[in-house]
Amino acid sequence: MPGYRQLARNRDFTVLWIGDTVSELGTALSTFVFPLIAYALSGSALTAALVEAAYLGGLCATLLPAGVLADRVDRRRIMLASSATGCLAYTSLAVAGAAGRLTLPHLVGVALVAGVAAGAFNPAQTSAIRSVVTTEDLPTALSQNQARQHVASLLGGPLGGALYGVTRWLPFAVDAVTFAVACVTVSRVRTDLSAPHRRQEPLRRQLSEGFTFMWSRPFFRVLLAWSSLTNLVTNATFFVVVLRMVQDGVPAAQIGLVSTAAGVGGIIGAVIAPSIIHRMPTGRLTVLIGWMCCLPLVPLTMSASVWTACLSVFLLLLLNPVGNAGIGSYRMAVTPARLQGRVGSTSQFVSMSVMPLAPLLGGFLLEREGGATTIGVLVAASALLAVLLTSSRSIRSVPRPSEWVVDAEPEPAPTAAA
Repeated sequence: MPGYRQLARNRDFTVLWIGDTVSELGTALSTFVFPLIAYALSGSALTAALVEAAYLGGLCATLLPAGVLADRVDRRRIMLASSATGCLAYTSLAVAGAAGRLTLPHLVGVALVAGVAAGAFNPAQTSAIRSVVTTEDLPTALSQNQARQHVASLLGGPLGGALYGVTRWLPFAVDAVTFAVACVTVSRVRTDLSAPHRRQEPLRRQLSEGFTFMWSRPFFRVLLAWSSLTNLVTNATFFVVVLRMVQDGVPAAQIGLVSTAAGVGGIIGAVIAPSIIHRMPTGRLTVLIGWMCCLPLVPLTMSASVWTACLSVFLLLLLNPVGNAGIGSYRMAVTPARLQGRVGSTSQFVSMSVMPLAPLLGGFLLEREGGATTIGVLVAASALLAVLLTSSRSIRSVPRPSEWVVDAEPEPAPTAAA
């Protein structure tokens, strides 16, 4: 069974992973301090939320056209341009902060530009992984990507808060440096990351081809609906949980423990992911993930304490990386090389597009029904979504990775150690 040691000998993947990890940690620093600075400048919670909305809006709006771009242009150039854009944008905030001229429009503008850069980077990075990693190593590679995200989530808040405590603009300066590091690492990848040669087609058809590919396959069609609705319900649940703790006067430091528990659970899950993915049929794993997006939420219907919330998010995130890596590996393995960027961006766009509605849903139910009833309704909705996966034969029938029928295109040869 392929493992982390084998993948560590793949020089190009290691170079990509290090650069992406550093830049993702930098982004976590900035996104943590965005609302803090916005609130300090405006005194308005709504205005503070606008900065985060600008980042998410730029990200989601860019994903689909970025998928088309990743299937037409050299992925290395896209990643370099995106990282350089992020570096310049955050440098401008650091310079303005050091000069005492940081303004709210500047903050919102950089958040939007950073979101666009992230939306352009993600499909290219996913396609690049498929170019440098064999099908056998995909579960381990995507598990390491999951670990990277959870490490950034775990460290981003505390480190961002510490840097912010020194001076307001310091997190942006550090983030600018992390994007510069990403530029260097991407430039050192030796594998050809150019897009497959293809005939020119109308842009409208190219935008829809990734969605058409996924919709034509029952496994992915069910997942498109499940992932978007599950993200909506789960994020609404934890918005309600956090808001109830705020209303109850729980200290901010204790509320922060919930994020810590989520990060720890995600890191442990990423470490154990390859072993589980290779041993368990992917269909059964997907069904298990569906129920693990429901069952950990049940204790929240009986208790609103910090420790209950910590336990729930820990269990919820424990298998989340396993599911993301397993399903993502299968999707990449069966997707033709010419569609990697668009299929990946379509999947991410659909799953993320409803997330801005989660706070609105949670807040509406909380105001009308109260905390206990709201949590109960949301947990019941997550159970119905788990039943959707369980009842789908197309989901249950997908075998383990060794039995996948992969796209019949040349795979990269294993890369020797540097």
